[in-house]
Amino acid sequence: MNTQPLFQPFHLKSLHLPNRWVMAPMTRSFSPNGVPTPDVARYYARRAAASVGLILSEGTVINRPSSSNDPDIPHFYGEKSLAGWQEVINQVHTAGGRMGPQIWHMGVMENHHSGWLPEAPFEGPSGLRNGKSHLGRTMTDADIADTIAAFGQAAADAKRLGFDCVEIHGAHTYLIDQFFWSETNHRTDAYGGKTLQERSRFAAEVLKEVRRQVGEDFAVIIRLSQWKVFDYNYKLANTPQEMEGWLSILADAGADIFHCSQRRFWEPEFEGSDLNFAGWAKKLTGRPTITVGSVGLSGEFLSAFKGESSVPASLDELVRRYERGDFDLVAVGRALLADPEWVLKIHEQKDNELKGFTKEALSRLV
Repeated sequence: MNTQPLFQPFHLKSLHLPNRWVMAPMTRSFSPNGVPTPDVARYYARRAAASVGLILSEGTVINRPSSSNDPDIPHFYGEKSLAGWQEVINQVHTAGGRMGPQIWHMGVMENHHSGWLPEAPFEGPSGLRNGKSHLGRTMTDADIADTIAAFGQAAADAKRLGFDCVEIHGAHTYLIDQFFWSETNHRTDAYGGKTLQERSRFAAEVLKEVRRQVGEDFAVIIRLSQWKVFDYNYKLANTPQEMEGWLSILADAGADIFHCSQRRFWEPEFEGSDLNFAGWAKKLTGRPTITVGSVGLSGEFLSAFKGESSVPASLDELVRRYERGDFDLVAVGRALLADPEWVLKIHEQKDNELKGFTKEALSRLV
């Protein structure tokens, strides 16, 4: 596989990357009481030492009483948790890497399987987990203002700790995405609306506050998805025109890079073109994009949670699309979760040493 084009440097604001490979955010739940441990720091540092261009952390939640439904998800607030993240970025930088935290609010969630509950009820635009399940409460104007401020504070802390960028989690039916989605946003105030553009106000205000806190020279990424965990064929934007209206608001608000989550990177987003989500986002906004979705492995990530294994797969189609200019960066999930040296092996053309993925990899920090 001729992957050398993906080892070109990338520069944007605070990001100075040696290559185009990104470690995708992957929830690990190895941070008891929200505090990243030394094992978590070593886990990220191993990828940094093995040529990963940019590491994006697992989702780490902001300072809201019910931002998480899992006691072992890391926090990005509080003295102990931020000290843990300081150790993470120190080790990543010592290993020669670059990293940004993915800051996150889960929104309205189902209870954790352990029975653990946050100190306050889950919150969302309309208290809905999907169009039918009332599992939380509707956020007040004060809740919204405090949440926007909490995103901004987390971004400011990321810059203060020495991270190289920050990513806002706006995908996968979590809080920001719950504002985007008509099934979970029934508001009749300025944060609701009949159109996707109208329902993008909350995300735009989060981006504006993050930008205000970090300044113009610090790179801000937002992760988005069309699909929902309840409907993997769902599309927030049904046409390129609708997508342009949605993404342009976010670009104007401060997004430097769009991280476009889809299940399989090779699947087209709209009929009449083979462009994927990242390809359309770059075409419509002119901003750099990150593509992701079953890169380097057979099968896709949802099958992994059902116990299905994956084996290494060709990267030829990925390189073809990159060279065509469809996207700028490539995020890799399961392959890097199972093998910290995956990027290095690709660079050194050690294809015979690439590993597959099994669900057992989810149960440990390799």
